Amino acid sequence: MHELNDFLASWQATTEGNKEAFISLQQHLDQMEGVQLQFISRPGITYSLRAKHPAQQQRELFVMVDVIEDEPRWLSVCFYQDLVSDPDEQGDFVPGGLLGEDAICFDMETASEKRLAYIRDRIDEACIKARQG
Repeated sequence: MHELNDFLASWQATTEGNKEAFISLQQHLDQMEGVQLQFISRPGITYSLRAKHPAQQQRELFVMVDVIEDEPRWLSVCFYQDLVSDPDEQGDFVPGGLLGEDAICFDMETASEKRLAYIRDRIDEACIKARQG
């Protein structure tokens, strides 16, 4: 995760709070039992934090937290459609949007604790389903 630490050190925080939101989601994932994290850097495009549970056999991840390279940077948190609910209909359905499978993505251009709490709940939900294989 050296590359992730370098990325975070180089990311200048902005008033939108997305760096802090990303770190909050990373810390949430770090605290989840058994979850493995992978960081994929595609400078100029995205920086992706991917989480997988070892019980998953058919999929590479259960959530992808993308930092979208824009001015300012913003976040897109995507799940396979069948792993999460969206009771408040805050996400966007993206056909084939996550490694070729249907996804629900939650974009965050400006961080808010309410939005982060909603996304953390979706992460918890997806992790529970991922543990089931």
